Amino acid sequence: MTARDDSDLTCNDFLGGRVRLWQPKAGYRAGVDPVLLAASVPASPGQSVLELGCGAGAASFCLSARVPGLQLTGVELQEEYAHLARRNAQENAVDLDVVQADLTAMPADLRQRQFDHVIANPPYYKPGAHSTARDTGRSIALGEQTPLALWVEVAAKRLAPKGYLSMIQKADRLPDMLVACTGHLGSVEVLPLAARVGRDAELVILRARKGRRAAFKLHPPVILHQGVRHERDGDSYAPELSAVLRNGASLAGFDP
Repeated sequence: MTARDDSDLTCNDFLGGRVRLWQPKAGYRAGVDPVLLAASVPASPGQSVLELGCGAGAASFCLSARVPGLQLTGVELQEEYAHLARRNAQENAVDLDVVQADLTAMPADLRQRQFDHVIANPPYYKPGAHSTARDTGRSIALGEQTPLALWVEVAAKRLAPKGYLSMIQKADRLPDMLVACTGHLGSVEVLPLAARVGRDAELVILRARKGRRAAFKLHPPVILHQGVRHERDGDSYAPELSAVLRNGASLAGFDP
């Protein structure tokens, strides 16, 4: 798949304009999910980060805006999105090394490296669990082709000892993630994300560590919106969520 003409793209602001992202008008488009993922990563300046399935780079760039001086690498299967990630790296003056590859067949030099953090926003739906999108890029981004267990296994192999995996997924895939971590990662923590008070969590962020064995911890849910229902035009994000989405603040909920 070749790069699209600019007329087929939009350039969107994230974090109140601190990140600008070129992405397709039709196809997979980054929303708040990669922003929330980036806000949850306990990274420090100078550490190394690998994003599996980086797409156009939203999560990596949002993380870089919050934590300067990171060594960033992204792996992306689709040529078009890898091209956009490189373009967005230039747009945002971020040193992101983008590798176009299947995450299960990464180049040998990358397979020999270890990272302090691996982050991922894998496809949410099992094969056949959602309607196939007309756009191929969107279909690949949303529909699972590589099993979720392999995403976790690859992440574990690329992590340095005591390194962190941070992954956002649909809540109904949590059992799959927990099973996948068994034997690979420990000290698993889960942060549910619920749209409003009284609603079931639709998303979860999983954090796990290589070589750690602390007991499993399920945190209280983070509530994204104020009120029990949507009552007016515009967004209704809770103040702490607005700070994450507009100002690049850390996502509270995990232990420090």
